[in-house]
This record gives sequence, structure tokens and C-alpha cells, in this order.
Amino acid sequence: MSSLREDDPVYERFRFLVNAPALFNAVATAAELDVFALLATSPGATFEEIGAEVPVPAHQLRVLLQAVCATGLLEKEDGRYRNSPVAAELLAPDTPDSWRHILLGWKEVYYPAFARMTEALRAGRNVALDDHPGDEPTLYQRLSHNPELEAVFHRAMSAFTLRSADALVDRPELAGVRHLLDVGGGDGTTSLRLAARYPRLRLTVFDMPSVSALARDNTAPDVSDRVRTHPGDIFADVFPEGADAVLFSHVLEIFAEEQIVHLLRKAYDALPSGGRVFVYGFNVSDDETSGLFSARLGLYFNVLASGQGMAYPAKDYETWLRRVGFTEVRTIGGLPYEHGLTLGTKS
Repeated sequence: MSSLREDDPVYERFRFLVNAPALFNAVATAAELDVFALLATSPGATFEEIGAEVPVPAHQLRVLLQAVCATGLLEKEDGRYRNSPVAAELLAPDTPDSWRHILLGWKEVYYPAFARMTEALRAGRNVALDDHPGDEPTLYQRLSHNPELEAVFHRAMSAFTLRSADALVDRPELAGVRHLLDVGGGDGTTSLRLAARYPRLRLTVFDMPSVSALARDNTAPDVSDRVRTHPGDIFADVFPEGADAVLFSHVLEIFAEEQIVHLLRKAYDALPSGGRVFVYGFNVSDDETSGLFSARLGLYFNVLASGQGMAYPAKDYETWLRRVGFTEVRTIGGLPYEHGLTLGTKS
């Protein structure tokens, strides 16, 4: 007989964890089939009413709905289905920050790679990258060979960025910046949010050509004179001049220490005296024992994205910033989704 208590929170988490891969895919499938969107417009729909709108055979739909109900995201009473409050807020809307986009990106890109985790960790390289065409060393580069999947990926990235962006955008430290260089700025989601918040701010999004094209397409005409793209290689190319601040948002954690220090040194060299650097992203706890989002991210980097990196503790970024010469280094922690903002100033 087991000595474990049913109310032991670790045991309870274990039981959910061992079923989580199947349940995650059930929730993502329900989102992809617009089940949550349907129940947002038709709360209390019957099984037959859902079946009339969702293109899945009746038995398989029954299995799917039972699985999603088991997660608590759907509620069923007297044969009628409703979104839970969590599903209603996070999964039903088709807004740019909807978790629907995030789940589909993780389902199509992230989670298939995790089946190769043991192999990747033993090999010390991102072996799951072999499943993507090309010979480039990172997922971000190889996705350029598959524009459809690249769009799914960046839609997911953008949605998650929007979930956490305001914690960065609303920081008073950004109010005095005149020209911000957004290194690895992706499809421009963060820069566009900053442009809307600070009408006098100019921004340059520096990323690889295929991603810069997405940023150009996303830039509305009313801010196109303030948000510009700079296609290139953030490691090989010189950082554009003229910015008085450099932002690394969800970028540095992808790489190993020596690469991070290299990028921070390039930022230092590009900045004028008094210029500032902002490092925004996931931080694990200082003792590296907590952070579910951060744990998933570190595994994704090492199995698929780059073969290195992790959601480093803030103290690591502070050490590296000081190493390249930045002063007034500090971290603002406790931000949403395990985020932190580490800042430094060029003397």
C-alpha cells in the first residue's frame, strides 16, 4: 500500500503531470476546432449543438469533451457545456494575445521536440532541430524555410509577448528614451507596443531578414516613421548607431554565457555615455529550484531552439552587465509570468 497522502500537493501534481501531454493536446485541439469560441457565443450548448458545428465524429467529440472537462476548462451541467472562467478569458477570444495562438504554436513547434529530450540532453545538442529542413544551427533560422510554420510560431510568440509586455512597457525607466534599438525584436510586437505608449520614441527592430519582413508587415502606417527594421545578423553585424538605449527582450536566454557577453559588449560599444541597456525576460529563482514557465523554456532551448541557454537567474545578467562595463546595474523582479527586467547604464 502506498504511503503517499492523497492531499500531498506534489503527489497531486505528479498525477496531473503524467497525464498532461495528452490533456495539453486535447485542450489545444479544442482551441483549434474553435470549441471555446463556440461556447463563448453559445453558452450552455448541448452535445448535439456542439457536434453540429465542430467537424469531428460524435464518438471522438465525446472523448475530446470529456478530456477537456477533466482539466476544468469546460464545465458540464445537465448535459450542457460552458467555458470555465479561465477558458472564457484565455482561450475563447480570437485576439492577438489569446492563449489559443500560444497553444497552437507550442503544439506544432515546441512539444513534438520534447519526445527527443533524453537524446538531446545526452548529446549536448538540440537534436530535435534535425526534424526541420536546413543546416542552420537554430530553430529561428531554419523556420525561414517553412513560412507557414514560421507564421504559426511568431503568432504564438507575439501572443505570449503581449501577455507580459505591459510590465516592460509601463516601466518609468523607459520614459526618457529617445531611440531604442530592439535587438532580436522578432515580428515587432514589443516595439509596436512601445511606440503606442511613447509617441516621441523612435525604435529600430534588429533581426534576421525573414523576421524583419514580418515586422515590416505588422507596422501600421501611423507609426512607420518611428518604427524601422534593420535586417541582419545580431552576432556578425555591427549594431546600428544612434540609439540611446538597447533592449534585449526574450533574446539573451536563448544563448550560452559567452554569446550573451558578446552581445552585451556590442550593446555597450554602440551606446553613448549615459545610454542604457534593458534585459527583459524569464528569470528562474536564484537557487534554480522554481519557475514552471522558465523550466519549460530552458528545456525547449536545449532540445530544439539553440542547444544551449536557459531562463537564467537575474544575478547572472547582473554579473555579465558589470563584466562588460555597465554600472548602476539592478533588477526589477516579480513581474508577470516569471519575468524580470535587468538594467545597466554606460558610464
